[in-house]
Amino acid sequence: MYFYKNYKNMAFSFFTQELAMDLGTANTVIFQNDKIVLDEPSIVAIDNNTGKCIALGQKAKLMHEKTNPGIKTVRPLRDGVIADFNAAEMMIRGFIKQVNNHRHSIFTPNLKIVIGIPCGSTEVEIRAVRDSSEHAGGRDVYLIYEPMASALGIGLDVEAPKGNMVVDIGGGTTEIAVISLGGIVEQESIRIAGDVFTSDIQYYMRQQHNLKIGETTAERIKIAVGSVLPDLEVEPEPYVVRGPNMMTAHPVDATVTYQEIAHCLDKSIAKLEASIMHVLEATPPELYSDIVENGIFLSGGGAQLRGLAQRFSEKMNIKFHVAEDPLRAVARGTCLALKNTENYSFLMR
Repeated sequence: MYFYKNYKNMAFSFFTQELAMDLGTANTVIFQNDKIVLDEPSIVAIDNNTGKCIALGQKAKLMHEKTNPGIKTVRPLRDGVIADFNAAEMMIRGFIKQVNNHRHSIFTPNLKIVIGIPCGSTEVEIRAVRDSSEHAGGRDVYLIYEPMASALGIGLDVEAPKGNMVVDIGGGTTEIAVISLGGIVEQESIRIAGDVFTSDIQYYMRQQHNLKIGETTAERIKIAVGSVLPDLEVEPEPYVVRGPNMMTAHPVDATVTYQEIAHCLDKSIAKLEASIMHVLEATPPELYSDIVENGIFLSGGGAQLRGLAQRFSEKMNIKFHVAEDPLRAVARGTCLALKNTENYSFLMR
């Protein structure tokens, strides 16, 4: 009898596959057994005639804005939530299949997944994530709010009786949350994040340089010379952009400096500052004093903008810290949550 029970448990664990997924607007990261097994852009290329997925991730991103009428590229997530249900399901299924290509088994494993979602998600949006995951093969689907996952990934003790504040600047949303005793005390989810910064750069290039550029080029500018301060200690080299003149359609070159990008992003960053201040104002005094003592932690791809922590610190008189490898903080947090699904009360089943 003991042997049968032991064998049964071993068989069950052998056929159960556990994945931690950060389903982001810009990138999807999957952890398995504490290792990153997938880190790809959240984008799908679909054949318009058959409706089938022909590429996803990096391959689909190479096609983005370069397609013909027979192919379309879709970003299934917008503003942190699923905007295209079918494309999202194709993408999740495709990414899980990529991970499973390394396994050689005649059986389809039971899939246990923990997925990060924005803390401002509605019931409909939460249901869309859950349904997409279940249709893609998930048997046990757990959801975790991104600021909580981010705090876990940074290494904060989220269950301690003290206040921790996290600002996660992703592709579609910025999640601002104060966490104590395993719960979110105050939170705000705003749709000013990486995609808005990219749009700001596109608009600026049209207005100031009379130059038309796509999302991909604006993203490159953001990475090369993205800054929120007009004076940096370490100055990045100016970036040369090539594109058509909006009036003549002749090819032109424009040199973009980090000072220009700091000016271009100023309004969006000011809105972020106002949201952070709003959450701080609503925070109970005892937790507020903990936050002042420990500082506020920045994560997500937007945290990599040059001078962001310094600008926030000067504006609010509270120390801001950029997390180590901020881009994967949420994914690391979902990985830790996956190991403790029975003990973490903040996970949603």
